[in-house]
Amino acid sequence: MKGKPRFILCNCTGECPGFKDMNFWQVLNYIRNELESEYAVLHPQLCVDDGERFLLEILKPDTIYIIGACDPRMQKKMFRDAFEKAGIDFDKQVIPLDIRSMPTEQAIEKVKKAFAEAQAKVAA
Repeated sequence: MKGKPRFILCNCTGECPGFKDMNFWQVLNYIRNELESEYAVLHPQLCVDDGERFLLEILKPDTIYIIGACDPRMQKKMFRDAFEKAGIDFDKQVIPLDIRSMPTEQAIEKVKKAFAEAQAKVAA
């Protein structure tokens, strides 16, 4: 793996009660300003058609992706097709985070740990 990890935040249309205590903009700006990230972006719903098209546009080989969204098992199931089409090994190149039902500060702490894990993968 090479380069800086890329962070994608999916907020389930912004209507999911699991995201009511999180300030998305604080999370994204923390990542952009404080962590070694290539970018941090927000998509309203990665599991629908435009979400898959978005993923196919941005996914690149040999890159680590951190996805903050729903349950990691659901992420793998819902995003698998896009990652396979892009030639990305979900198990090796994606760190899926369930950040629902977390206040902003707790989500940031979980993301920081994921970035540390991603840096270790890049260094390996």
